[in-house]
Amino acid sequence: QEQLKESGGGLVQPGGSLRLSCTASGSISRSNIQAWYRQVPGKQRELVASIYDGGTTNYADSVLGRFTISRDSDKNTVYLQMTDLKPEDTAVYYCAAAAGRLSAVQSAHYDYWGQGTQVTVSS
Repeated sequence: QEQLKESGGGLVQPGGSLRLSCTASGSISRSNIQAWYRQVPGKQRELVASIYDGGTTNYADSVLGRFTISRDSDKNTVYLQMTDLKPEDTAVYYCAAAAGRLSAVQSAHYDYWGQGTQVTVSS
């Protein structure tokens, strides 16, 4: 069964940290681009970070220096380490995967999506 399963969301105080995990199963595990998106009600889903097969990573300006995307290929798992969290980071975070592409810069480029995990940053 092909699926992306996220975990690690929750409630954290400003300045705190969380680590999200996304495990791929089935043919998704062979995808060459993985990413984390986030969405708040009433707004478009935005790219937070992406990682390519060769290790190249990209980040949204708003999270640069605070978030780190990484991948454990043996476990078919992608991580998003989030530090110095701010209230504006509050959103539902989605894991996404794309296969057979040289690049993926729009949500439409991603073939597979997880169910989402809520991250709430509040005191």
